[in-house]
Amino acid sequence: MKINERFLELKDSYLFAKVGQKTSEYKLKHPEKKVIRLSIGDVTRPLAPCVIKAMQKAVSDMSKKETFKGYGPDRFCYGYDALIDSIKGSYLKKGVKLESEEVFISDGAKSDLGNILDLFSEENTVLVPDPVYPVYVDTNVMGGRKIVYADATEKNGFLPMPDKKVKADIIYICSPNNPTGAAYTREQLKAWVEYALKENAVILYDAAYEYFIEDSALARSIFEVEGARECAIEFCSFSKTAGFTGVRCGYTIVPKELIRGGASLSRLWARRQSTKFNGVSYISQMGAAAVFTEEGEREIRENIAYYKKNAGTVARCLDKLNIFYTGGKNSPYLWLKCPRGMDSWEFFDYLLENANVVGTPGSGFGKNGDGFFRLTAFGDADETVEACERIERLLK
Repeated sequence: MKINERFLELKDSYLFAKVGQKTSEYKLKHPEKKVIRLSIGDVTRPLAPCVIKAMQKAVSDMSKKETFKGYGPDRFCYGYDALIDSIKGSYLKKGVKLESEEVFISDGAKSDLGNILDLFSEENTVLVPDPVYPVYVDTNVMGGRKIVYADATEKNGFLPMPDKKVKADIIYICSPNNPTGAAYTREQLKAWVEYALKENAVILYDAAYEYFIEDSALARSIFEVEGARECAIEFCSFSKTAGFTGVRCGYTIVPKELIRGGASLSRLWARRQSTKFNGVSYISQMGAAAVFTEEGEREIRENIAYYKKNAGTVARCLDKLNIFYTGGKNSPYLWLKCPRGMDSWEFFDYLLENANVVGTPGSGFGKNGDGFFRLTAFGDADETVEACERIERLLK
């Protein structure tokens, strides 16, 4: 018996686990200190009332023989009509028309971003930005693929563009980006689509934070770009859009036009899912179906506005301190340059010990993240204000 030795090539600790461990150790040593976490991107606002109402009805359905639900719909997308139709309606508002068979319901974007690699050969070359969400890298290390990096730096606003000298088969794009908060315009995404079509590559487009976009020049879906249906798969989640981090529901869009190796990737994904996945719970799906209703849109935007206000609080703090950062306006993340020439983990320790505020070291997202630091807007509003006051006193 042999193990998959590629797992041994992974870093010893997942970034957020290490942040959590260091935070817990500090709190054990200093129980009298109030530590404020602006690190892990978990939501703090409760679910929207219409979502709770829909989920309560779904629970009631499960208590009656006439409306009880077991396994999900007997079709490859594993989605109930109410949810599939609501997702299609949300895309129509962005000017994108989808067919029901192109919408696959999942338990969140993170799992599908890793699982989609089942469709691709280990011989493929993968292009990821640096800094990058660790899942993109780790899942490909596990699969033994060659990884090349697109440098995202202060010079290019942390938005790398295609390099004609680089050949890639799979391309990861996250916009608005985690961790940098930077977001591509439609014209910039058009360049990536043209590159992918020329290389016969597939773009894996992570749109988990698209509901934070307020600038009309920025795309909320890569399918707003002509040609994207022939080269892109889009991953979305209700986690940040509607606070479903503890509920679990997302969706992946695989267009019918996406053909590689003479095979439909939509059909391959359907076949993969029917083998390895049994769908998302009826209760979660009914709650998700309420999100894109008129009432749901209004209620979830109230929560998103709450987080955007937090982002504005952090941005004003950084502006006062004259610290360079990206994000904060069209994203819940702020990516700042560590002050006084500190490296990422040095600043993490300095901030924790002297201001009792926790962020995420940029070096955990790649070599270009060293010297940078991520703060999130997903915390409590009063605590965010207090954290910024502490940071300002410390760094003034």
